Amino acid sequence: MWHLYILYSAFLDKYYIGYTGMSLQDRLTKHLSNHSGFTGRAKDWVIVYSESFELKSDAIRRERQLKALKSRTAIAKLILENSNEL
Repeated sequence: MWHLYILYSAFLDKYYIGYTGMSLQDRLTKHLSNHSGFTGRAKDWVIVYSESFELKSDAIRRERQLKALKSRTAIAKLILENSNEL
């Protein structure tokens, strides 16, 4: 199973969009660990949205679709519309 996910950091006031083949909790733990990547700058990331896919290619396609929006408003709307599913 593959997952598309959106993280939010209140400290940075930023969203992060990614995909993974591991469990969402394991992936979040990696984001919260000390590293030099983008998500390493904050320790308050939370999963605010996710979708599951059978195929990796579908998860990648959806990630690219959401990243292409380049709109905080559109991402926030997606999260709000689906908030009862988390």
